[in-house]
Amino acid sequence: MTEHPSERRRFRRIAFDATAELRQNGSEWPVTLVDLSLKGLLVERPDDWKGNKALPFDVDIRLDQKTHIKMQARLTHEEHGQLGFVCKHIDLDSISHLRRFVELNLGDEQELERELGALLEI
Repeated sequence: MTEHPSERRRFRRIAFDATAELRQNGSEWPVTLVDLSLKGLLVERPDDWKGNKALPFDVDIRLDQKTHIKMQARLTHEEHGQLGFVCKHIDLDSISHLRRFVELNLGDEQELERELGALLEI
């Protein structure tokens, strides 16, 4: 199947099996990360899900025991047992970890620079 340039995602999703946690108003949900990009993430919907789409979520993604990516995100869609989030705020340490993660997984420095440029346009 061919893909027209206008149909391509601006941010490539990277499949990554990791644990993460969503928090909102005192509630916490451990979730399984499906994929991650410079702009957001996709997780498996937990069975006890009662999140409020109108309010932001705190996200904590554990890349390893010492490395965490922490961000504030907004729920953008919920379908097929998955939850999609867009990053609204991320601290400097976390964006550095996320950039390195994307860089290692893309394997293409030009692609990384294109995605970083697209992120700055938003």
